[in-house]
Amino acid sequence: MTIKIRPAQLSDSALILRFIRELAEYEKAAHEVEATTASIEQSLFGPQSVTRAVICEVDGEPVGFAVWFYTYSTWLARNGLYLEDLYVTPQKRGSGAGKALLKYLAKLAVEKGCGRFEWSVLDWNEPAIRVYRSIGAEPQDEWIRYRLAGDALTAFADS
Repeated sequence: MTIKIRPAQLSDSALILRFIRELAEYEKAAHEVEATTASIEQSLFGPQSVTRAVICEVDGEPVGFAVWFYTYSTWLARNGLYLEDLYVTPQKRGSGAGKALLKYLAKLAVEKGCGRFEWSVLDWNEPAIRVYRSIGAEPQDEWIRYRLAGDALTAFADS
C-alpha cells in the first residue's frame, strides 16, 4: 500500500466538496454544509485565499483531505498552523492515511518555522482523539472556543 499526499488543485474542488459532505455526515452536521464546488474554487484557489488543502491518495485513489491556514501567536511572535479539517474515508481509516496527513502538516509547520500546530476535535470522536494522543498531541482544556456566525455575526457587526 502506497500513501501519497499531494497539494490540492482547482480540479479537486468537486472531490473536496464530496469529502466535506462525508465529514459533515460523520459529524452529524450535514444540514450545515453550505459549500459548493464554486465556493470551494474561490475560497481555496482564488486570489484572496489564505487557506490551503492537500489530498491523500492510497494506491492512487483519493481517500481523504486536509485543509489548513496559518495563524499567529503573539506570545511566541511566530506563525502557527491551524488544521481546519482532516477527513479519511471510512474504508481507509486505520490504513495510516490520517497519520500521514498529520505528519505532512507537522513537517510543513516545522519547515515554515511555526511555533504551533493546532486543531479542534469533537469531544465524542474517540477514534480521532486516540490517534491524536498516539502522536503526542495534548488537549488544551483550559481554552474555550467561541464563535460568532450567521445572524449573530451580522447583528453584532451592524450594532
